[in-house]
Amino acid sequence: MMAGETMARAGRRVVLYDASASPARKFLLAGRGGLNLTHDEPIETFMTRYGAAAERLRPAIEAFPPRVMRDWSAELGEETFVGTSGRVFPKSFKATPLLRAWLRRLGELGVTLRLRSRFLGFDEDGALSFAGSSGEESLKPGAVVLALGGASWPRLGADGGWVEPFRAAGIEVAPLKPANCGFVVDWSPRIRGAFGGAPLKSIALSHGGARVRGEAVVTTAGIEGGAVYALSASLREAIAAEGFATLAVDFKPDLSEAALAARLIRKAGQSVSTFLRKSAGLAPVAIALLREAGPLPDDFEALSRRIKCCELRLVGTAPIARAISTAGGVAWSELDADFMLVKRPSVFVAGEMIDWEAPTGGYLLQAAFATGAAAGRAAASWAISAK
Repeated sequence: MMAGETMARAGRRVVLYDASASPARKFLLAGRGGLNLTHDEPIETFMTRYGAAAERLRPAIEAFPPRVMRDWSAELGEETFVGTSGRVFPKSFKATPLLRAWLRRLGELGVTLRLRSRFLGFDEDGALSFAGSSGEESLKPGAVVLALGGASWPRLGADGGWVEPFRAAGIEVAPLKPANCGFVVDWSPRIRGAFGGAPLKSIALSHGGARVRGEAVVTTAGIEGGAVYALSASLREAIAAEGFATLAVDFKPDLSEAALAARLIRKAGQSVSTFLRKSAGLAPVAIALLREAGPLPDDFEALSRRIKCCELRLVGTAPIARAISTAGGVAWSELDADFMLVKRPSVFVAGEMIDWEAPTGGYLLQAAFATGAAAGRAAASWAISAK
């Protein structure tokens, strides 16, 4: 949609094809959490969130930075604000009003919307093939932007069905993998039965030299939540390489080991759970996880170390269909600087179907919009030069 708006503003005739019965369904899903549009922080810090893909994404994001994203939302009648964590939200905390205004704007720009039209692949003569309500259709437009998504939340339309047609056309696609996802832990029956859904608040998680403050949730299958998602890339790769990953939980990130040990005073007759709850301020789920890691140490210094570094063994990722986003996609080697497929001139790609990933916090939508705008600008120029 952002590519379509950009092309229409450049004077091109635009038709938007969408496989679903209604547009932008994943955008609406993002709105359930308040619609975190982007993040307010210096651009150099912002770009580090994209890891190895940062420099390839930089020109697009610098041309459509968080400030422009906020201005775009305001022009559609949805003013934004910056939360305490730096996340940017519409003041309404809703996606529906923004989407409605956006669709009105696209209509005013002359954009035509074709629903229930699914991309099938490339014909032998280079045309694009779609399956619509009236059968298959072949198109050979002056330029096209494909934004077919990843493979998370397939019921909303992004099911990764484009991968095999791309590979059949000789285009390299890195395997799609879950990103910003939960992880599987082989919990004891006690954890699964008594603590599924229990929150872990004000904790710090560590893996591979990275440390993240935030919250998580224990599930019957494992662990998920914002702090987990921030480490999901390194955790996922560790599991792929070793078969497991060790996630360290610090239940008291504001206290040093020594300060915590000094608080661990157990009164006569006091149960271990009561002692840990009163002396260390631990919730029942935290105490259960300390026990899950092995017998509790009798020595207060060793116990303090366990509270500050409780190791959980992750043995798998949650299914990609439940992941917030997707890693993998069209290889950067297949794209030129304008997001055009080198092997398919006039075909541009944007969004999550490219091989990049980012944590939650507004970075996903920001890069999706920015690459859409960049591909739209380039496609509009290509369409002119091709005439």
